[in-house]
Amino acid sequence: MAGLRERKKEETRRRIAATAWRLFAERGFEAVTVNEIAEAAQVAKATLFTYFPTKEALALQGVGDDDLAGIVTGRAPGTTALAALRTHFRAFAAGPMTGLDPEVLVSRVRVIFDSPALSGATNTLLYRQRQQLTQALTVELGERTAELAAAQISASLVTLQEGFFRRLADGASLEDARGQLGEDVELAFDLLAHGLDRHDRKPSRAPSRDRSQAEDRTHNGAHSPAEDRKGQ
Repeated sequence: MAGLRERKKEETRRRIAATAWRLFAERGFEAVTVNEIAEAAQVAKATLFTYFPTKEALALQGVGDDDLAGIVTGRAPGTTALAALRTHFRAFAAGPMTGLDPEVLVSRVRVIFDSPALSGATNTLLYRQRQQLTQALTVELGERTAELAAAQISASLVTLQEGFFRRLADGASLEDARGQLGEDVELAFDLLAHGLDRHDRKPSRAPSRDRSQAEDRTHNGAHSPAEDRKGQ
């Protein structure tokens, strides 16, 4: 019986979210009211707030959800923070991404970009994510190095996401966009690990998976991007 109730709750949650996103895409975030979403989803306003405390929470599902700090603090002994993060995003890029509709995803990104309120809220969520990552790195790196390392990592991850969304918006297939994302993940983490000075600038040469894995093994231990460069 409890399982049935949970399924019904999840169905209601998904219906509210899908209804809200359809209205946002049609009219823009600011033009849609919570009352209109509740009416279209056939739920009471109080019920909507049970699932989503604010209209912004409805629109920003999934934004800043990657637990970067948790990936760092929960990594296996002998694995660097950078290697743990690379492994996580490498697996994401290589995963099936089942149930992901590129058109819906692009529509949602455009709604966020077109709304000053949502853009600001997104920046706040990403800032909190970066601050949590800084705290996770501070114990082993010290506050200043952790701040700079977290800033570099966070900026790289945002750029990876933007590139993925842009390719989908330009008409790339999900498979092609995902393949390019995988290459970009390797390049981004190579740059974080070694900086521009050691980056191979030869054109049209994708980062080697074997090479990047070897580099991860070489940098086992508690090293930040800044520390890696310091040792060169």
